[in-house]
Amino acid sequence: MLKEFKARFWQPPRAHGEIDEERTVGFIELFYDLVFVVVIARAAHHLSAHLTWQGVFEFAVIFGLIWLAWLNGSIYQDLHGREDGRSRTYIFIQMGILAVLGVYTADAAGETGDGFAITYTVLLLLLTWMWYLVRRQDPEEFMATTFRYLVGMGVSVAVMTVSVFMSPGWQIGLWAGLVIAWLFGTIAMEDWGGMESLRPTDSTVERFGLFTIIVLGEVVVGVVTGLSEAERDFRTIATGLLGLGIGFGFWWTYFDFVGRRFAREGAGMRWTASHFPLVMAIAASGAALVSLIERSGDAVAPANSAWVLTGSIAVALLALAYTMTTLADFDRLPTVYRPIVTATIVGAGLSLGLGWWAPAPWLLVLALYGVLSAVWIIAVYGWINLDNPSDAQPNAG
Repeated sequence: MLKEFKARFWQPPRAHGEIDEERTVGFIELFYDLVFVVVIARAAHHLSAHLTWQGVFEFAVIFGLIWLAWLNGSIYQDLHGREDGRSRTYIFIQMGILAVLGVYTADAAGETGDGFAITYTVLLLLLTWMWYLVRRQDPEEFMATTFRYLVGMGVSVAVMTVSVFMSPGWQIGLWAGLVIAWLFGTIAMEDWGGMESLRPTDSTVERFGLFTIIVLGEVVVGVVTGLSEAERDFRTIATGLLGLGIGFGFWWTYFDFVGRRFAREGAGMRWTASHFPLVMAIAASGAALVSLIERSGDAVAPANSAWVLTGSIAVALLALAYTMTTLADFDRLPTVYRPIVTATIVGAGLSLGLGWWAPAPWLLVLALYGVLSAVWIIAVYGWINLDNPSDAQPNAG
């Protein structure tokens, strides 16, 4: 009976190299991502009330830890999970821990930092155990790579444990170092060798697209929150609807020219890491929209709100440009992608210029919507001028 139970319900994780090319994103993973909707919303809510350089820094660090938790859990399930009770149980345990993490997220850079650090450490311990179980299944050729990864996880556990005993200022600084180390470590993994089994699969690419939708939802939340807390006259509602246009602009460009597309060989880890500044900046733009909508009747946009919004859009556009250069389609379709990359870089500069100008909130949001629309129009122009426009359709894999 026990043998049958393990064979059908509690199977070991798939080892590195056992890639399921036909795998699709399952309902359990969509459920898992819902927890991150809440946790990210808590972090963005804190930023919307602290639109300062310090507030932006704290948001970037907290968001970075959240993204790393999502990345570890998602990549594990994609590469090593199964459709069995064992995988589901581990996902549900992660969700429970993440729900507790969300309680401490809003003020993680302040009074609830200890609770955040303790909860995050527990999550890391679970993830480390899960990755260790994978290593026990691995053939010899992957041992060196997985050993380095487990060392990184162990160091992360130690860093978060030490941070529990620090003051808030030291905590956020230590966490920032951890996030930076992970980003550079992710990129460095490309040079370790034996990375064939860690390359993004179809379902991995789809998960990154779904996470992008999660942060685009923060733009909608920012608009609704701003409209809910302001006097709802014509100008306020118009500003809010124009704010939605910012989310629309990001969605169009990302899902037309990045979503469902594969990185070229040797660029998978850079493709992965490039999504962090992109999704972080989109979420931050939603937080900045709240105060701009609330102050839509002002003659001049609040300086902090204007800079956070325009800076976020600039960072997102630059991240988009870099992500595009990692795609196989960047080399396959140069007449489409090179003008888009140029347009996104110019758009980032224009966005920063609008932050310096800081016109009335409605005009600022309208101008930013125009910048994002122009980027998309240039992109589509290159697409429709192909001899065969269907060549520009996603060709993941």
